[in-house]
Amino acid sequence: MNRILIIGLWAVALACAFWAPVRAQNARALSHLGSEGASIEDAHGAVVITVPMTQAVPWRVFTIDNPPRLIVEFEELVFSEQPRLNSASFLGVQAGKSALGVSRIVAVLREPLQVTEAEMTTTEDGATLSLRLMPTTAEDFRENAEPPEPAVSFVENSAQNDLPKIVVDPGHGGLDPGAEAKGLREADLMLDFALRLQRKLNDEGNFSVVLTRKTDVFVPLRDRLRFARASGADVFLSLHADSLAGEDGQASGMTVYTLGEGFASEADRKLAEHHAHSEILAGADLTGVGDDVAVSLLEISRRDVTPRSKALSQALIRAVERAGLKINSRAERQGDFAVLRSADFPSVLVELGFLSSEEERERLISDAWQDEAANAIVEALILWADEDQLRQKALRK
Repeated sequence: MNRILIIGLWAVALACAFWAPVRAQNARALSHLGSEGASIEDAHGAVVITVPMTQAVPWRVFTIDNPPRLIVEFEELVFSEQPRLNSASFLGVQAGKSALGVSRIVAVLREPLQVTEAEMTTTEDGATLSLRLMPTTAEDFRENAEPPEPAVSFVENSAQNDLPKIVVDPGHGGLDPGAEAKGLREADLMLDFALRLQRKLNDEGNFSVVLTRKTDVFVPLRDRLRFARASGADVFLSLHADSLAGEDGQASGMTVYTLGEGFASEADRKLAEHHAHSEILAGADLTGVGDDVAVSLLEISRRDVTPRSKALSQALIRAVERAGLKINSRAERQGDFAVLRSADFPSVLVELGFLSSEEERERLISDAWQDEAANAIVEALILWADEDQLRQKALRK
């Protein structure tokens, strides 16, 4: 006999506050998408979302505004394929894993909808989550939407605005932990290192320094660049410590990326996909349209920024080598990372190390190593800034 968990209308409005319980023997075990796949379908003035799975898992459903999205979270549900979208009420849908133990369906709405029915039906063969959505007003949608995580402040260190501005970007954060290994989270390590680097740069007195995040919150890639521009950035430094699986797992040592078309290796491509995938699963709007004029203007701007970014990359690598720190055998790389797509200021992405390596993990949590690495980056920025100023003066003559 089927067991049915039904959340009434009053409970659906509060769905963002809790996980719907599942009274099943293996409720927290790994579940897979059913063979028929998930679907979003129009049905007689409503929208019906159906998610079959091999066994029931805890779940929740909520909405987020700006842009309007419906998000369904599951505790460890493996999506072998993307949901079928056959509804005029949605612009697009993406499904996958967004953080350790949390899987998501993120659907971007074309019009405001509200969840009117939500039920998990379980049988001996598996389980099915069914949602029914009906049109609502934009005002009601906004009132019931889960508020976004705290945004970064665009006003910081105003007393130092006359100094060159370094924007330090600790990768990941909040619902996106980044790479994880042996209890370590990339988001935590990069925030700790960024705060250390900020202190050292401020002590040096040559720069004004701000961070894209100072706590464990999620900041979309687009907002990181917006923050950098609003802060008047002269340099953008994004910090990461990813993990490579399988044959790519032997990578070690610091690596510095600048913007470039394509990727030199499969490992580089996987790292970029990992960053973008986290963005999509967080519900961020990565869509954008451009025209030939806009693209041409960007290319003209990048003619100045690209060589400056390359010079910064080389300065960082030389400083790390002088400090006697581990450097990757191919430390200077290029890739089409979204966080580097600014034409306004030199930007680099620094992989401080790789959590997939035991040796690297020990270095990344070492106070001594962090101090040495931060000192090397400070030295590189000072030398690069002096040389860059001379180059810019020479070009203006």
